[in-house]
This record gives sequence, structure tokens and C-alpha cells, in this order.
Amino acid sequence: MTKLDTLTRDWGYATPTLMVEDYIFDGLMPAICQNHGCDYSTEYEPDQTRGWCEACNENTVVSAAIMLGVI
Repeated sequence: MTKLDTLTRDWGYATPTLMVEDYIFDGLMPAICQNHGCDYSTEYEPDQTRGWCEACNENTVVSAAIMLGVI
């Protein structure tokens, strides 16, 4: 399972596209840590590629829009 799949499931969506469509015009977007073994998720700006992970204490959180290739 990819990080995007995990994020989609955790946020209660059937597909990543539906999730991104719901958030694309908001100021925030679901995002997930990219470190192996960490599935910390939060909301960040849609163009975020290095958001802070509160579980890993690293800049490893990427937004769903970036992972889906929308931005």
C-alpha cells in the first residue's frame, strides 16, 4: 500500500482523486509523513513537500495534491 493509499483510507475516501477534489480549493490539504514506518497525517498547504512530522520530528510530510501530481 502506498502512502497516498494509506492517507486516502485514513481520511475516509474511496479514491485519492475524490479526497483531493474535496480539498483542492481549501487552504489546507491532507498530508502524510513519507518516512518508512510512520503514517502520521495532518493538514498542510496543497503545495507542501517538506512539512513537519510531529511523530518523527523531521520535515517529511507531503500533501496529497503533490503525491497525486495535481501540483
